[in-house]
Amino acid sequence: MARRPTESPLLFELPPAPTDAIERRLRRGGAKLVVGIDEAGRGPLAGPVVAAAVVLDPRRVPDGLDDSKKLDRAAREALYGAIMANAAVSVVAASVGRIGATDIRKATLWAMARAVAGLPLLPDHAIIDGIDVPPGLPCAGEAVVKGDARSVSIAAASIVAKVTRDRMMIRAGRHYPHYGFERHMGYGTALHLEALRAHGACPLHRTTFAPVRAVLSNENAAGQAGGAMFAEELVEG
Repeated sequence: MARRPTESPLLFELPPAPTDAIERRLRRGGAKLVVGIDEAGRGPLAGPVVAAAVVLDPRRVPDGLDDSKKLDRAAREALYGAIMANAAVSVVAASVGRIGATDIRKATLWAMARAVAGLPLLPDHAIIDGIDVPPGLPCAGEAVVKGDARSVSIAAASIVAKVTRDRMMIRAGRHYPHYGFERHMGYGTALHLEALRAHGACPLHRTTFAPVRAVLSNENAAGQAGGAMFAEELVEG
């Protein structure tokens, strides 16, 4: 029996490496400037979420662009330098306060739209990694599932966002040395969760995220129990 083709090619049929096929299609349709958008830091328990918007020069696309998660740190840093030297780039970080006041999805989309607005030139079309088109974009846009594995522009944005956020968390690790931010970048590793239990949360922790909230709830429960025992001792004394 002949195998049926997948009904979701964007999800399952990925190229070996990102290409400029999406960008070329859009340019053929009249979009001269195409911006790729991606983020880093939606999942961690601490730190901002960072969005990057990148307009590549079609004549100077760096070799080796790929989803930042597939690259080691040295490769990301080298590609970051090449992107910054040859492309129009804008980066915006949504703070822990904004994440807590809205939610991580809204904070991420806000940062993405702001990053596009911060470019030195107005793009004609935006391609965004994921399933959402940020509201408030100053141009047309479309979401691309697994975009960082499909599009060179989105891959470039993923690298810029990742390198930028990693550098921020390395600096945060020097300021808050108990948590190991420079090693896990705020993700919920065993080391990070143990540090949370030992030291509580710092101002960079996302207190609306369940693992952080659970640690804080345990601290509050322990504090209330300790206060009750102290009150009983005072009464008995």
